[in-house]
Amino acid sequence: MFHVEQSDISEAQIEALLAPYLPEIPAGLAAKLSQYLNLLFKWNARTNLTAIRDPGQIVQRHFGESLFAGRHVGFETKTLLDLGSGAGFPGLPIALLRPEIAVTLAESQNKKATFLREAVRTLGLQNVEVWAERAEALPETRQFDIVTLRAVDHMAAAFAAAVPRASREILLLAGAHPELPADFTVEPPVLIPGSQSSYLIRAMKSIPD
Repeated sequence: MFHVEQSDISEAQIEALLAPYLPEIPAGLAAKLSQYLNLLFKWNARTNLTAIRDPGQIVQRHFGESLFAGRHVGFETKTLLDLGSGAGFPGLPIALLRPEIAVTLAESQNKKATFLREAVRTLGLQNVEVWAERAEALPETRQFDIVTLRAVDHMAAAFAAAVPRASREILLLAGAHPELPADFTVEPPVLIPGSQSSYLIRAMKSIPD
Protein backbone atom coordinates (compact mmCIF):
# COMPACT_ATOMS: atom_id res chain seq x y z
CA MET A 1 0.00 0.00 0.00
CA PHE A 2 1.15 3.55 -0.73
CA HIS A 3 1.77 5.35 2.57
CA VAL A 4 3.27 8.70 1.56
CA GLU A 5 0.84 11.32 2.88
CA GLN A 6 2.50 14.50 1.62
CA SER A 7 4.32 15.34 -1.55
CA ASP A 8 7.78 16.88 -1.44
CA ILE A 9 7.27 19.00 -4.53
CA SER A 10 7.46 22.79 -4.26
CA GLU A 11 5.10 25.37 -5.73
CA ALA A 12 7.89 26.53 -8.06
CA GLN A 13 8.30 22.95 -9.31
CA ILE A 14 4.55 22.68 -9.83
CA GLU A 15 4.60 25.83 -11.95
CA ALA A 16 7.53 24.55 -14.01
CA LEU A 17 5.83 21.20 -14.64
CA LEU A 18 2.62 22.93 -15.69
CA ALA A 19 4.28 25.30 -18.18
CA PRO A 20 3.62 23.12 -21.28
CA TYR A 21 -0.07 22.91 -20.36
CA LEU A 22 -0.69 26.40 -19.00
CA PRO A 23 2.08 28.86 -19.95
CA GLU A 24 0.70 31.64 -17.74
CA ILE A 25 0.03 30.44 -14.20
CA PRO A 26 -2.42 32.73 -12.34
CA ALA A 27 -1.29 34.02 -8.96
CA GLY A 28 -2.17 31.63 -6.15
CA LEU A 29 -2.96 28.68 -8.40
CA ALA A 30 0.22 26.72 -7.58
CA ALA A 31 -0.49 27.11 -3.85
CA LYS A 32 -4.01 25.70 -4.28
CA LEU A 33 -2.72 22.84 -6.41
CA SER A 34 -0.12 22.06 -3.73
CA GLN A 35 -2.94 21.79 -1.18
CA TYR A 36 -4.88 19.57 -3.57
CA LEU A 37 -1.83 17.37 -4.19
CA ASN A 38 -1.14 16.89 -0.49
CA LEU A 39 -4.79 16.02 0.16
CA LEU A 40 -4.70 13.53 -2.71
CA PHE A 41 -1.58 11.88 -1.29
CA LYS A 42 -3.14 11.65 2.17
CA TRP A 43 -6.34 10.05 0.93
CA ASN A 44 -4.58 7.82 -1.58
CA ALA A 45 -2.86 6.08 1.33
CA ARG A 46 -6.17 4.48 2.28
CA THR A 47 -8.39 4.63 -0.79
CA ASN A 48 -7.29 4.25 -4.39
CA LEU A 49 -7.91 7.60 -6.05
CA THR A 50 -5.11 7.41 -8.61
CA ALA A 51 -2.70 4.71 -9.72
CA ILE A 52 -0.02 7.33 -10.36
CA ARG A 53 2.32 7.57 -7.37
CA ASP A 54 4.96 10.04 -8.51
CA PRO A 55 4.01 13.64 -7.56
CA GLY A 56 5.55 15.10 -10.72
CA GLN A 57 3.53 12.76 -12.90
CA ILE A 58 0.37 13.61 -10.95
CA VAL A 59 1.02 17.30 -11.58
CA GLN A 60 1.54 16.70 -15.29
CA ARG A 61 -0.97 13.95 -16.04
CA HIS A 62 -3.81 15.04 -13.78
CA PHE A 63 -3.36 18.75 -13.08
CA GLY A 64 -1.68 19.64 -16.37
CA GLU A 65 -4.11 17.84 -18.66
CA SER A 66 -7.06 19.24 -16.71
CA LEU A 67 -5.74 22.80 -16.91
CA PHE A 68 -5.01 22.31 -20.62
CA ALA A 69 -8.69 21.47 -21.02
CA GLY A 70 -9.56 24.54 -18.94
CA ARG A 71 -7.68 26.73 -21.44
CA HIS A 72 -10.19 25.63 -24.08
CA VAL A 73 -13.30 26.44 -22.03
CA GLY A 74 -14.98 29.49 -23.56
CA PHE A 75 -15.23 32.66 -21.48
CA GLU A 76 -19.01 32.64 -22.01
CA THR A 77 -19.25 29.38 -20.02
CA LYS A 78 -21.34 29.70 -16.87
CA THR A 79 -21.96 26.04 -15.92
CA LEU A 80 -19.91 22.85 -16.26
CA LEU A 81 -20.62 19.22 -15.39
CA ASP A 82 -17.64 16.92 -14.80
CA LEU A 83 -19.13 13.49 -15.42
CA GLY A 84 -17.44 10.57 -13.63
CA SER A 85 -15.18 13.02 -11.81
CA GLY A 86 -13.23 10.43 -9.81
CA ALA A 87 -10.58 12.34 -7.85
CA GLY A 88 -11.74 15.58 -9.46
CA PHE A 89 -10.18 15.58 -12.93
CA PRO A 90 -10.64 17.70 -14.92
CA GLY A 91 -13.39 19.48 -12.95
CA LEU A 92 -11.51 20.66 -9.85
CA PRO A 93 -8.47 22.16 -11.63
CA ILE A 94 -10.85 23.89 -14.06
CA ALA A 95 -12.77 25.29 -11.06
CA LEU A 96 -9.50 26.60 -9.61
CA LEU A 97 -8.54 28.16 -12.94
CA ARG A 98 -12.02 29.56 -13.66
CA PRO A 99 -13.72 30.23 -10.29
CA GLU A 100 -16.56 32.14 -11.96
CA ILE A 101 -17.91 28.89 -13.49
CA ALA A 102 -20.44 26.89 -11.47
CA VAL A 103 -18.92 23.39 -11.56
CA THR A 104 -20.79 20.18 -10.68
CA LEU A 105 -18.68 17.09 -9.98
CA ALA A 106 -20.74 13.94 -10.62
CA GLU A 107 -19.23 10.89 -8.91
CA SER A 108 -21.34 7.92 -7.82
CA GLN A 109 -18.63 6.04 -5.85
CA ASN A 110 -19.09 7.02 -2.22
CA LYS A 111 -15.40 7.13 -1.20
CA LYS A 112 -14.48 9.30 -4.15
CA ALA A 113 -17.47 11.59 -3.61
CA THR A 114 -16.44 11.97 0.04
CA PHE A 115 -12.93 12.92 -1.06
CA LEU A 116 -14.34 15.46 -3.51
CA ARG A 117 -16.38 17.11 -0.76
CA GLU A 118 -13.28 17.34 1.42
CA ALA A 119 -11.26 18.77 -1.49
CA VAL A 120 -13.94 21.40 -2.19
CA ARG A 121 -13.94 22.37 1.50
CA THR A 122 -10.13 22.42 1.82
CA LEU A 123 -9.68 24.48 -1.34
CA GLY A 124 -12.40 26.94 -0.36
CA LEU A 125 -14.33 26.51 -3.60
CA GLN A 126 -17.66 28.29 -3.20
CA ASN A 127 -18.94 27.60 -6.70
CA VAL A 128 -18.52 23.79 -6.79
CA GLU A 129 -21.17 21.14 -6.08
CA VAL A 130 -20.57 17.42 -5.59
CA TRP A 131 -23.33 15.22 -7.03
CA ALA A 132 -22.80 11.86 -5.31
CA GLU A 133 -25.00 9.86 -7.66
CA ARG A 134 -24.96 8.87 -11.30
CA ALA A 135 -25.32 11.81 -13.65
CA GLU A 136 -28.46 10.21 -15.09
CA ALA A 137 -30.14 10.87 -11.71
CA LEU A 138 -29.79 14.63 -12.08
CA PRO A 139 -33.15 16.37 -12.58
CA GLU A 140 -34.05 16.44 -16.26
CA THR A 141 -34.22 20.23 -16.17
CA ARG A 142 -30.54 20.53 -15.27
CA GLN A 143 -28.37 21.24 -18.26
CA PHE A 144 -24.83 22.58 -18.47
CA ASP A 145 -22.98 24.70 -20.98
CA ILE A 146 -20.17 22.12 -21.04
CA VAL A 147 -19.90 18.48 -19.95
CA THR A 148 -16.38 17.13 -19.44
CA LEU A 149 -15.26 13.50 -19.64
CA ARG A 150 -11.81 12.11 -18.86
CA ALA A 151 -10.62 8.54 -18.33
CA VAL A 152 -14.08 7.27 -17.38
CA ASP A 153 -15.00 3.60 -17.43
CA HIS A 154 -17.29 2.65 -20.30
CA MET A 155 -16.75 5.82 -22.32
CA ALA A 156 -19.57 5.09 -24.75
CA ALA A 157 -22.11 4.80 -21.93
CA ALA A 158 -20.73 7.91 -20.22
CA PHE A 159 -20.90 9.83 -23.48
CA ALA A 160 -24.52 8.77 -23.92
CA ALA A 161 -25.24 10.14 -20.44
CA ALA A 162 -23.41 13.37 -21.26
CA VAL A 163 -25.30 14.17 -24.48
CA PRO A 164 -28.66 15.16 -22.91
CA ARG A 165 -26.89 17.25 -20.25
CA ALA A 166 -24.80 19.37 -22.61
CA SER A 167 -26.53 22.47 -23.91
CA ARG A 168 -23.51 23.63 -25.90
CA GLU A 169 -20.46 21.35 -25.79
CA ILE A 170 -18.91 18.07 -24.65
CA LEU A 171 -15.19 18.25 -23.87
CA LEU A 172 -13.35 14.91 -23.98
CA LEU A 173 -9.84 14.03 -22.87
CA ALA A 174 -9.42 10.71 -24.63
CA GLY A 175 -7.76 8.76 -27.41
CA ALA A 176 -10.91 8.73 -29.53
CA HIS A 177 -14.53 9.78 -29.28
CA PRO A 178 -17.63 7.57 -29.43
CA GLU A 179 -20.14 7.94 -32.22
CA LEU A 180 -21.80 11.33 -32.08
CA PRO A 181 -25.45 12.26 -32.52
CA ALA A 182 -26.24 14.17 -35.69
CA ASP A 183 -26.58 17.49 -33.86
CA PHE A 184 -22.94 17.46 -32.65
CA THR A 185 -19.89 18.33 -34.72
CA VAL A 186 -16.29 17.66 -33.72
CA GLU A 187 -13.58 20.25 -33.97
CA PRO A 188 -10.10 19.00 -35.01
CA PRO A 189 -8.62 17.10 -32.03
CA VAL A 190 -5.74 18.79 -30.21
CA LEU A 191 -2.86 16.59 -29.02
CA ILE A 192 -2.35 16.97 -25.28
CA PRO A 193 1.20 18.17 -24.44
CA GLY A 194 3.53 15.32 -23.51
CA SER A 195 1.27 12.68 -25.04
CA GLN A 196 1.43 10.73 -28.28
CA SER A 197 -2.09 9.33 -28.24
CA SER A 198 -4.33 11.43 -25.96
CA TYR A 199 -6.31 14.31 -27.38
CA LEU A 200 -8.55 17.12 -26.31
CA ILE A 201 -11.73 16.62 -28.32
CA ARG A 202 -14.46 19.26 -28.48
CA ALA A 203 -17.90 18.13 -29.64
CA MET A 204 -20.04 21.19 -30.32
CA LYS A 205 -23.81 21.05 -30.32
CA SER A 206 -25.58 22.68 -33.24
CA ILE A 207 -27.75 25.61 -32.17
CA PRO A 208 -31.00 25.85 -34.18
CA ASP A 209 -31.46 29.10 -36.11
